[in-house]
Amino acid sequence: MYVKQLNLKKILLLFFLGSISLFSQEKFTVSGTVYDNNNNETLIGVSIYFPELNAGTTTNEYGFYSITLPSGTHKIQVSYLGFTTINETLVLTQKITKNFKLTEESESLAEIVIEADIEKINVRSPQMSVNKLTSATIKKIPVVLGEADIIKSLILLPGVTSAGEGASGFNVRGGAADQNLILLDEAIVFNSSHLFGFFSVFNPDVIKDVKLYKGGIPARFGGRLSSVLDIYQKEGNSKEFNVTGGIGLVSSRLLIEGPIEKEKSSFVVAGRASYAHLFLPLFDNDNKAYFYDLNSKVNYRFNDKNNLFLSTYFGKDIFGISDSFVNEYGNTVVNLRWNHLFSDKIFSNLSLIYSDYFYGLTLDFVGFEWDSGITNFNLKYDFKHYLNENFKLSYGINNIYNKFNPGEILPNREDSGIQPEKLIDKYANEFAAYLEAEHKINDNFTLQYGVRFSHFTRLGQDEINIYTNDQPVIYNEQFKKYESANAIGTESFERSETLATFQNFEPRVSLSYALDDNTSIKASYNRMAQYLHLLSNTASPTPLDVWAPSGRFIDPQLLDQYAIGYFKSLKNGDYSLETEVFYKDIQNRIDYINGANLIANNEIETVILNGQARAYGLEVLLKKNEGKFTGFLAYTLAKSEQQTLGRTAAEPGINNGEWYNSPFDKTHDISINGSYELSKKWTFNANFLFQTGQPTNYPVGQYEIQGLNVPIFDDNRRNADRLPAYHRLDISATLTPEKNKNRKWKGEWVFGIYNLYGRENAASINFSQNRETLRNEAVQTSIFGLVPSVTYNFKF
Repeated sequence: MYVKQLNLKKILLLFFLGSISLFSQEKFTVSGTVYDNNNNETLIGVSIYFPELNAGTTTNEYGFYSITLPSGTHKIQVSYLGFTTINETLVLTQKITKNFKLTEESESLAEIVIEADIEKINVRSPQMSVNKLTSATIKKIPVVLGEADIIKSLILLPGVTSAGEGASGFNVRGGAADQNLILLDEAIVFNSSHLFGFFSVFNPDVIKDVKLYKGGIPARFGGRLSSVLDIYQKEGNSKEFNVTGGIGLVSSRLLIEGPIEKEKSSFVVAGRASYAHLFLPLFDNDNKAYFYDLNSKVNYRFNDKNNLFLSTYFGKDIFGISDSFVNEYGNTVVNLRWNHLFSDKIFSNLSLIYSDYFYGLTLDFVGFEWDSGITNFNLKYDFKHYLNENFKLSYGINNIYNKFNPGEILPNREDSGIQPEKLIDKYANEFAAYLEAEHKINDNFTLQYGVRFSHFTRLGQDEINIYTNDQPVIYNEQFKKYESANAIGTESFERSETLATFQNFEPRVSLSYALDDNTSIKASYNRMAQYLHLLSNTASPTPLDVWAPSGRFIDPQLLDQYAIGYFKSLKNGDYSLETEVFYKDIQNRIDYINGANLIANNEIETVILNGQARAYGLEVLLKKNEGKFTGFLAYTLAKSEQQTLGRTAAEPGINNGEWYNSPFDKTHDISINGSYELSKKWTFNANFLFQTGQPTNYPVGQYEIQGLNVPIFDDNRRNADRLPAYHRLDISATLTPEKNKNRKWKGEWVFGIYNLYGRENAASINFSQNRETLRNEAVQTSIFGLVPSVTYNFKF
C-alpha cells in the first residue's frame, strides 16, 4: 500500500512538472501577407523560415501565410527569388499579424523564368514532380518569331514534350494533350494555342505565377490524368500607373495597370494581337491568319480579411483561305473570387467561374457553316486551415456543370443544297469534395496525404441511340475488322433525368525524407479520374476535335501514378539536382477502330473502344542557379504505350491486342538551356533540343489501280515506325541600354535566331506517286527552317 501511494505521488509530481513545461511552451500564431514593395502585388510561394526552430511555411496562391510557434524571441527569414531577403527578429508573446514587403534586387522588365527553388524548407517539402515559372525572366528563352511563350518553355522541362512544330497543346509523361488540366485564375482553358500551336494563349506580360504539376498532384485538383498547369494573372499595381509592352515582327502586346483607389484597389488590362496578315495583300495574297486576346483583372481589398477579384480572358483566332474557307475559334473565361480570412488560421476562397470554348468554320465553296464548342459553369469553395507549425489542412468542394455542343451545320447560301443539321447536345455535372493534410512528423520526415471524392452525372438529352446487346461497335468475322453498328432505336430523356453516374475515391499521398539539410528522398502516389474525353485521331489536337462526356458507352479514364525521386542542393545552392522515376497505369483509355470518322459524327460511340495505357520513365534535371552563367540540363528516358484487347475470345482487339507506341511516345528527350550575362548591357541565351522521332506508320506495300501506285498500310502495325529525330539550336541576345537606369522609360532589344543551323524537322511524311516521274516517293513536310527575329520590349 505504501509503494502504491509513493508511485501515485511521483505521477502527480510528473504531471505538475509537465504542466509547467506545457505552459512555458505556450504557442501563438503569426500570419500575414507578403507583397511586392514596388507595386503591392501579392507574392506566391515566398519562404517564411525560422532557422533556429527549423520551422517554416510558404505563402499560398494569394500571398497569405500562417504559422504557429512557441512564444519567445525568434529570428525570421523572408526570401523569394529575385528579391532582397528580409532578416528580422520577432518577439512572439501573443498572436500577431505581420505583413512583409519585398524589394526587387534589380529593376528589370517583367519577364518569366524557370525558377530554381533552393530553399531548405522546400527541399524538405513532400511536394514533388513540380516545375515553377514565375514573374522575373521566360523572355530569355529563344522561341520562334521572337514571341515569348509559356508552353514552349514548358517543353524544355523533363517529362514534357509536344507533337512537333506548329502542334497544339503539350504532352506530359507520355499522356495525351487532353489529359492536362489548364487553369487560368482557376478557370478551365480548353485550348491553349493560337494559330494551331504557333503561339500559346498566355500573354507573358500579364502572367504572375505558373506551376506545372506532373505527379504528386494535390487533392484540390481533379478531372484530368497527366498534369495540372496552374496559372495566375497579375492583380495590378495599386501604387502607380505603369505601361508595359513589346513590338515584334508578327505581333505586339500592351499592358496597362494602376490603382483605382491607392493601396486598396487596382486594375490590369493587357492586349495582344498579330498583324502579319496585313502585309499579305502586298504580295497579291488574300489569305488571312491572325489572333488577338485580351486579359483583365480588377481587385478590391475591403480590409485585412476580405478581398474581391474579377478576372477575365478572351481570345480569338481567325484563319482564312480567300473567302472560301474561314476558321474561327477561341476561349472566354470569367472568374469572380472572394478571399475571406475567418481567423489567423483559416483562409478561404470562393470562386464563381464561367468558361467557354467555341469553334466555327465556314466553307463557302461547299455552302455551309459549322459551329461547335463546350461551356461550363464552375462553383468552388476552398479552405486552408493552418492548425499548427506541423499540421495544415486543405479542404473544399467543387461543382462543374458542362454543356457540350458537338456541332451544328447551317447553309450559308440558298443554292448550296445543304440541309441544316444539329448534332445532339450533351449535358453533364461533375461534383467533387476533397480533404488533404500536410503533416510534419519530425525534422526529417514530412507527409502530404488526402483524398478526393468525385461524382459524375451524365444528364438527359433529346435523343440517345439503342444498339443490339448494347454494342455500338461490332466485329465483322467475315472481313476480320471492327465496324460501326446500326442503331435499332432511340430514347429521349428530360434534362433532369440521369443517363449514367460514376463516382470515384481518388487517394493522394506524397512523402519527403531529408537525409541532411541539402538532400532528400521523395515518393508519391496519386489516383485521378477523368470524365471528359477529347475525341481526336491525330497526334496533335486541332480546334475541330470534339469534347465528349463519359456515359453509357464511354467509361471515365482512371490513372494510378507512382513516383520516387532524389533531390540535392549542391555548393550552397549554386547547383541543384532532381531525379525522378515514374510509372503510370491508365484504364479506359479511348481507342479508335480503323477508318474512324470523328467529324460531324452524331454516333461517336460507334467508332471507339475502351483500352488501357501505361507510361514509365526516368527524369533528370541539373541546374546552375547562381553566377554570370546559369542554365539547366534536362533529360528524359521514357516509354508510352497503349493496348486494346478484344472484348471476347473471338475478337483480336486493336493491333491484334498487343501493346503499341502511343502517339506521344518519345524515348529520349534532351534539353539544354544556358544564359550568360556578359555585362549590364548584354545577355546571351541559347537552348538545344533533341527528341526521338514521333511514332507513325509507313507503307508495307503498294497496289496499282488505273496506272497509279497506291501505298498499303498494315492496320495491325499501329505506330510501328518513327519520324526522323527532332533537334534544333536557338540563340538570342538581349541589349539593355545603359540609359535605362536613370529614367522612367525602360527598354530592351531582343535579337534571336530560331533553328540556327536550319534543321528541316519532319512534321509528317506522306507517301505518293510523283505525277511527272511516276515513281513512288516519300514527301517530308517541315514547318520551320532558320527563323530570325527582333523584339523591342518597354516599360514606363
